Amino acid sequence: MVRFAGVVRALGVVLLILALLPDAGRAAVERLEITERRPFADGKTFGDAGAYEVIRGRAHYAVDPALPANARIVDLGKAPRDARGLVTFSGDFVMLRPVDPALARGTLLYEVTNRGGIGILGQLNEARGTPDPRTAEHAGNGFLLREGFTLLWSGWNADVAAAAAGAPDWLRIDLPVARTPDGPITGRVHHEVVPESPAAELDYTGARARGYMPADPDAADAVLSVRDTPDGERRVIPRDRWRFAPGPDGRPSRIRLEGGFEPGRTYEVVFTAADPVVVGLGLASVRDLLAHARRQGIAGHPPPGAVLMYGISQSGRFISHMLYEGLHLDEAGHPAFDGAVVHVAGGGKGSFNHRFAQTTRHFSMWFEHAYPTDFHPFATVPTTDPVGGATASLLDRAGGFVPKLFFTNTSAEYWNRAASLIHTTPDGAADIGAHPHARLYHIAAAQHFVGRQRERGILDQCVSPLNHQFAMRALTLALDGWVRNGTVPPPTTLPRIAEGTLVPVQSALAALPAIPGLAMPKGALRPPRLDHGPEFATTGVATVVPPRAGEPYPTLVPLPGADGIDAGGIVLPQVAVPLGTYLGWNTRSAEAGAAGALERFNGAFIPFARTRAEREAAGDPRPSLEERYGTKEAYLAKLRATAEATAAQGFLIPAEIDALIAEAAGLWDRIQTRKAGERDCGWMFPG
Repeated sequence: MVRFAGVVRALGVVLLILALLPDAGRAAVERLEITERRPFADGKTFGDAGAYEVIRGRAHYAVDPALPANARIVDLGKAPRDARGLVTFSGDFVMLRPVDPALARGTLLYEVTNRGGIGILGQLNEARGTPDPRTAEHAGNGFLLREGFTLLWSGWNADVAAAAAGAPDWLRIDLPVARTPDGPITGRVHHEVVPESPAAELDYTGARARGYMPADPDAADAVLSVRDTPDGERRVIPRDRWRFAPGPDGRPSRIRLEGGFEPGRTYEVVFTAADPVVVGLGLASVRDLLAHARRQGIAGHPPPGAVLMYGISQSGRFISHMLYEGLHLDEAGHPAFDGAVVHVAGGGKGSFNHRFAQTTRHFSMWFEHAYPTDFHPFATVPTTDPVGGATASLLDRAGGFVPKLFFTNTSAEYWNRAASLIHTTPDGAADIGAHPHARLYHIAAAQHFVGRQRERGILDQCVSPLNHQFAMRALTLALDGWVRNGTVPPPTTLPRIAEGTLVPVQSALAALPAIPGLAMPKGALRPPRLDHGPEFATTGVATVVPPRAGEPYPTLVPLPGADGIDAGGIVLPQVAVPLGTYLGWNTRSAEAGAAGALERFNGAFIPFARTRAEREAAGDPRPSLEERYGTKEAYLAKLRATAEATAAQGFLIPAEIDALIAEAAGLWDRIQTRKAGERDCGWMFPG
């Protein structure tokens, strides 16, 4: 055993040396520095894939500004270069893979990190989220590991803030700053924040972000304004009533306002900043890491047979933006990946490739309407924007190669992320198709992520417990089969204008049943067309800050049925055989300000009454559980038959039917034992 351990250590040294060697010739990833290699979950085995290992390290990149493949990276020509004329930088990566490559699936699944964090283990594997997976708890239900996927993550957005003291740090990247021969580059930037409660001081940098700081915190030309609604009139707050204040790291990342900030209002600070980061290199870093992996493998394993990308929310918008810029092709013009899941990204791309870009910002109904994230083109086929007349598609720069693509959205993205724009004309008048390599799916009545929030917090309704990851696991395997074996996946499944299941917001609200206590939203997101100035489209440099808001894009939402549940799309068994009304939206409470505005991510669940007498006493028009199903046994029998039909359609893994039914049975029991009229939300979730 001692001799074997010595051999393993020697092999590890050899692999480390190999990993540190540069690629032959000029390559965008020059070397991978491995800083840690260890067994995952103490060597636990996962099905036929066996034991896994974790590899952490640092990827060292070198990008050539002279190559056409890099021409669209804003300010790359102003980044510092080494003696070879290359722009160099480095970032974190972590890999989770079978120890024995012969047991691996042969597919590298790269998840785009979200603000430096790992999401796919918390979503598909239903694990406790961490940027540093080590234990069996981090494997969750083990799905991706049992299936033998090799998992890879890397840092790509340079504005991710450091983690709290004592917590695992987020995956980060150090990108260069653009400069001119004459010195630093300066420019106007804007930051927006909406407080949820009264506050004397606010951090303005965005979600888990560092943000840009004022070049001079005392400058007289810094402007703080307030408006009552996202599209309301900006009212300038006198400069002597507010000042910049230091955050935890000592930077002036906070604002202190005399009299304090009011919840629900939009505050925007505009100032002159310096030293813009070349943010678009984050897109290139992912491209180049995947190109490196598929060309020569990582740390001794052979190159994968297929490379898939997976992006959730912001990370899904990253993949869409990568395709929009043509940065899915490496410096030699070869594809960096074969397929991708663009999950809950709605109609957005991102603030990922312009001067003073802020990667964590994005449109939603009540937030951040002044960032370049939702703009034409939205669809995978050409459409014409009636304002300005431009005809374009998301894939115009595909360069002859379009990966296999799944665009998956929930009801939340139709209400809060303009998802209808990816499959309607930009005027919202007609349905359109999709590229042959794309499938579009709507998961009816689901919310942005699987809810685990046990308190209402700033919300009017309890958060929905609907677990739509049953469908996402099935679709992940379907994409892998499409890429690797040519197995045709389920067809595009969406609400449609022509079928009457995709409608204007007011039509959807009018169709809702009169559910007692349900707070109605004021509307849904309609992203405005933004004017950042005449240079922005060609140079990525905004000269109008904040931008001028033009005519909004019309957006549509799924039509509710008699129970208030979406018609159209993938109807999961729990939704087809419901225990209550599942909504993909939830409203902010009056205490949080902006009452009636949609919260960004959460849906709602309003259970049916247990008996006819109970619902009549409450004035609830929805039939009770007693009236619908009679007994729990009858309910579960109907649910199982529906689950088997859903599995036959390809939206549920047959082996997971029992787990789905067990979840639903638990919710039935909790509904039966809850107190009538109880406002607490903890009862919705087990444990």
